[in-house]
Amino acid sequence: MEISYLKDKIIFEKELNSLDKFVIDFTLILDKIGIKYVLVSGYVSILFGRNRSSEDIDMIIEEITFEKFKELWIELENNFECVNTDNLEDAYNIYLNSRHSIRFSRKGEYIPNMEIKFQKIEIEKWVLENRFLVLLNEYGLFISRIELQIPFKLFLGSEKDIEDAKYLFSMFKDKIDMDLLKEFNRKLKIEPLFNKYIR
Repeated sequence: MEISYLKDKIIFEKELNSLDKFVIDFTLILDKIGIKYVLVSGYVSILFGRNRSSEDIDMIIEEITFEKFKELWIELENNFECVNTDNLEDAYNIYLNSRHSIRFSRKGEYIPNMEIKFQKIEIEKWVLENRFLVLLNEYGLFISRIELQIPFKLFLGSEKDIEDAKYLFSMFKDKIDMDLLKEFNRKLKIEPLFNKYIR
């Protein structure tokens, strides 16, 4: 798998797995409606070839109005269903607008599912504002910058997260902005973990 890491995007091709196809189908709907999103956490390492499974994909979206969410809901209903509730108003008011995540899966399936939440803390706002374009087989996906993804996985701290961080660093260490990565290491206070597991 040959990856081209450019200043404003990453370009590569691979054989799509079922998780990739799920993500592409879902994000195409967001693109169609014009909702800004960013993919974060475990799927980012899977996207770039790490061989592990995941039942959910984490996504942060911009805050949208109820009317915009209704438009999204109607589009999703063709092929997806909400795992949390089948009530549109509850999905928006009890979950999303109350700062809780909401999950969508393909109809008749529970996994994989897309876990969506509004941006709510400063680091999530930064992730959304500085999202990075990936062209996968010419499909456009937006992910968290690798310079934050690595420190954040170390911050989460499970064995799976640490292995994700190690994988991403080994793949992109010669491409990423190391000063930015070190800045997030400091902000998340994980410099000792970085030195232990990555360096």
